[in-house]
Amino acid sequence: MPPSLFKYTVLTVATVGATFLLAVGGAQADVFTLNYEAPGALSSTATFSVEGVETFDGRSVGTGTGFTTDYGTSGAITGTYSGPFGLQINSADQYGGAGGVGNYAVAFNGTPYTVALVADPVKDPQGINYFGYWLSALDAGNLVTFYRNGVQVGQLDPGQVTSAVSGNSAYYGNPNANFLGQDSNEPFVFVNFYDKTGTFDTVSFTQIGGGGYESDNHTVGYFTKIGGVPEPTGWALMLTGLGAIGAAARARRKSTAATV
Repeated sequence: MPPSLFKYTVLTVATVGATFLLAVGGAQADVFTLNYEAPGALSSTATFSVEGVETFDGRSVGTGTGFTTDYGTSGAITGTYSGPFGLQINSADQYGGAGGVGNYAVAFNGTPYTVALVADPVKDPQGINYFGYWLSALDAGNLVTFYRNGVQVGQLDPGQVTSAVSGNSAYYGNPNANFLGQDSNEPFVFVNFYDKTGTFDTVSFTQIGGGGYESDNHTVGYFTKIGGVPEPTGWALMLTGLGAIGAAARARRKSTAATV
């Protein structure tokens, strides 16, 4: 996994949708925009020239899982999922699983995973500048980092999305029929990450502190138009070091799926 960087630099505030600042390290920073979709949405409303989705539903449930997917793009984009202990995939429960069925990916403290992305130079010559996913049971320890050629170009704690959606009860609790209303103290929201000044080739998922980083419907591509919920106001992230993020993360007991 590419090295984590602990020094943050504030970038820019975008003007479309519910917007945030992105924390980055070093001179290789790109300008990212993060926004989110309407309550209950399980996919992005952005416009793409190339786009694909990994649902994890055809993957084996358990720990130690690693695999390569083309996101249904016929090879235009491939992604290899791996981690020091493999990727953990759980069956749908109150904490994750878009639609309340199938499977989802999760990272716990000490079990991060990485997605190595490759764009086919013929089918997707522009590269990859978008990554989005259904982020469920969101907490302050959810940390995602973007890299290009092994250099960190962006890092953000999506737990801060909580401050933006906290006034809207429609985002809280599992929205899917099989688990409707469960885990009612945490947001469930589809988030979009747009790299507005470059491309990236690696995404890492890390959980800082207690709880887990649950996500599903990983969507990747080259965006041409930003989607998301239009909002009259933008919110700036409170950028903090990893230690402070860890201290803020809420301890949350979660059952893990058995290996099959």
